[in-house]
Amino acid sequence: MARTWFITGATRGLGVEIAKAALRAGDNVVATGRKHADLKASLGAESGPLLMLEQDVTNADQAVSTAAATVQRFGSIDVLVNNAGYGHLGFFEETSAQDVMAQYATNVFGLFTVTRAILPIMRAARSGRIFNLSSVAGVRGTEFASLYCSSKFAVEGFSESLAREVAPFGMFVTIVEPGPFRTDFLSRESLRFGAMAIADYDARREQVRAAFEQRSGKQPGDPVKLSEALVRLAGESAPPLRFIAGSFAFETANTKLAQVKSDFDRWRELSLSLDYS
Repeated sequence: MARTWFITGATRGLGVEIAKAALRAGDNVVATGRKHADLKASLGAESGPLLMLEQDVTNADQAVSTAAATVQRFGSIDVLVNNAGYGHLGFFEETSAQDVMAQYATNVFGLFTVTRAILPIMRAARSGRIFNLSSVAGVRGTEFASLYCSSKFAVEGFSESLAREVAPFGMFVTIVEPGPFRTDFLSRESLRFGAMAIADYDARREQVRAAFEQRSGKQPGDPVKLSEALVRLAGESAPPLRFIAGSFAFETANTKLAQVKSDFDRWRELSLSLDYS
């Protein structure tokens, strides 16, 4: 039986590839994005199993209306892919309060908004799969990406909690943690930079920014393979809470785990001494 996927940020990059992979699997797809023309340019003409809807993930009314339109067309929402997001790069001190709010409005609050609109549908059906796109940046913080990393850490905590809340209803949440994949994530359409330059950061800023730009188009991850992996996970009876995507993310996560364990072990005695005697 065909499943119905609801995918945010499906105008380009990984969102497009996930939509195509689900369609190849014989499923229905609701692809959402800010502009219908961009969806059509990426996915072609609308067809029986493909519905394209305009949606700004920060707009709660749109989230409710697109969810309702999906149910009206296909009868259910079986898989939610919270993919919409962008990266804000820059040293924290060079960012503004507006930068922070914009980053969280899309990456965190937008994800909340869409999830809130779709949860009642899945809960009523007593089934559903939610893929929340985090990042290796949600596993390990890096310089020049404090806003982006913190937004993905927020997605991780939310998803881990939500998974426990909805499990009794037959629903599963999987946090997807990709490393660098060869999408347009490092393009100007997907990145923003802090605009308040501070002289003390000049040398490091130019060096780090150049490194990001040089990696664009050379990322090791294959977005088609990742999309196919998500289609497979959507059919698993017991999908993982976390899915590390790609060799870079796998090695990075293992290094982070070792570092955390080292800190725990080093300070174990002091940590355990803090309870009442």
